[in-house]
Amino acid sequence: MKKIISILAILLITLSANAQEKQTVKETVKKDAQAVGTAAKKGADATKKGVQKGAKWTGDTAKKGAKATEKGVKQGAKWTEKTAKKGAKAVEKTYQDVKTDIKK
Repeated sequence: MKKIISILAILLITLSANAQEKQTVKETVKKDAQAVGTAAKKGADATKKGVQKGAKWTGDTAKKGAKATEKGVKQGAKWTEKTAKKGAKAVEKTYQDVKTDIKK
């Protein structure tokens, strides 16, 4: 009789342990699902922030590029004007030299 009671007690403990494990597995799956959902939400927020920062950086870089282009165009115009004046003076000088040579 003692053996049967011992076997039944062991069987009862085993069954209750299995029931707890099944509940633990369900809880684990639920926790994992929540963790995945939270991670996905955090990833989406991080992506959103990254896109916003990228757009801001692109805007800032475009503004800097426009300013640099404007400055380069102004400098190019000044250089062209100076070079044109030098060229005009050289042509005028050559013209005067030729005119003087023709008079001789």
